[in-house]
Amino acid sequence: MAHQAGEQRSVPRPVPESPEARAYLQDYAAYLEAVPFPSVVLDHRWDVLQSNAAFASLFRDVSPHPTALPGDNFMRFVLFHPDASSVLGDHEARWCLPMLACFAAAVERQGQDHVLQAIRREIAADPIMEAAYRQGLPHWIRAVGAEAVEHDGTVRPLLHPDPRWGATECRIIGDTPRTLQDMGYTRLTMVLRDTRPAFVPRRTRPARRTASHLSVVPPLEA
Repeated sequence: MAHQAGEQRSVPRPVPESPEARAYLQDYAAYLEAVPFPSVVLDHRWDVLQSNAAFASLFRDVSPHPTALPGDNFMRFVLFHPDASSVLGDHEARWCLPMLACFAAAVERQGQDHVLQAIRREIAADPIMEAAYRQGLPHWIRAVGAEAVEHDGTVRPLLHPDPRWGATECRIIGDTPRTLQDMGYTRLTMVLRDTRPAFVPRRTRPARRTASHLSVVPPLEA
């Protein structure tokens, strides 16, 4: 199973028993690495199964954390890592609340999952996060509608450590092939958008023609 480029996992991920599934994931990891934008494969707990070098580059300055590294569990990173706001722009409104909405939906589907239960306990242990989950989240979902739990197509701000990108935006694309879906996995890609103003060359007034011929045509000799 592939892992985030250049980084050792703090928590090992289960490997599928089927040789065909393992072979597919091995080939899919090679495909994922060829994608130029940050891309990640997640399970229903938001544990990271595969990610590419662009994903590692986006989070390269994130400090160590025992449970909330972006290459281990992306939901934990968004909700609990103290450095999350240094990469995820407008962190609370544009990242935390959508992720809490996804978590609430996951708990509704698979509330007995021990990883989801552990995340729920961590939310409850943080008074601010608990208030957001129990009070702020329902109001927010009513305001934005059912799309609150849908990541595909949303545009969110990023603070990329590479100065060539800097403060930018990404459109999240949910592009999970059927084989991954059948395994219970989801793939998300953050398509970086160049938000820098386009360079517009200064218009100059053309020089007034005073010669008796076009500049590209030599004059007739006398």
